[in-house]
Amino acid sequence: MSETPTVEAGIPVSAAQAAGEIRVVFSRLRRRLREVAGLGELTPSQTSVLSRIDRGGPASMSDLAAAERVRPQSMAAILAAIGEQGLIQRTPDPADGRRQLVSLTDVGREAIAGSRRQRDEWLTRSLTDHFTEAERQTVLEAMTLLDRLADR
Repeated sequence: MSETPTVEAGIPVSAAQAAGEIRVVFSRLRRRLREVAGLGELTPSQTSVLSRIDRGGPASMSDLAAAERVRPQSMAAILAAIGEQGLIQRTPDPADGRRQLVSLTDVGREAIAGSRRQRDEWLTRSLTDHFTEAERQTVLEAMTLLDRLADR
């Protein structure tokens, strides 16, 4: 009976190799998606905050800072920058008038929707033009595994 090769105490070589490959491929894919996103001068942090508000709805600055794992001062700077572009608005929190909720403006919603469309179109076209049906099915199967990994 052959044993699985390991790089150190109980870590299979295949796990270490897969970890490295996932990190590299996701970094390259993230960069490529940013290129086709069509969000102009927005930074990745600003784009992430806009996407979070789009998915989760209005949120306080402190909630956004916690969700994005940044300091409140950093979130204030991010919100100021995207606010200057007219992508967000602030309204009083109906549950606590001392707080403000940040939400997307119509311009912000359209920017996110347009970006999502551009990224989806690029991915769809690339998968159609450069992958076989069997390869696309393999990608779908891999996504199930990667989703499970993301839940850890």
